[in-house]
Amino acid sequence: MKAFFEGIQSLFVDFLFKPLDWLRSLELVSWFGANFLNWIFMIICSAAIVYWIKQLRIFDDAGTENQDTTAHSFLK
Repeated sequence: MKAFFEGIQSLFVDFLFKPLDWLRSLELVSWFGANFLNWIFMIICSAAIVYWIKQLRIFDDAGTENQDTTAHSFLK
């Protein structure tokens, strides 16, 4: 049973976490390079928020948004 858990440890430490070790060593050279993936995610989330707000404004200007507080059964 001990060998099973050591095998899991070896899988994660020796193989699956190698890209993270590379990013950790890259951080000493370039902070922006090490956080490149985070920057990509922030750009994607920012674009999604802008799109969502534009869609909300479109529905609000068209008057199709139901602003009634009893729109949901749990708010009665």
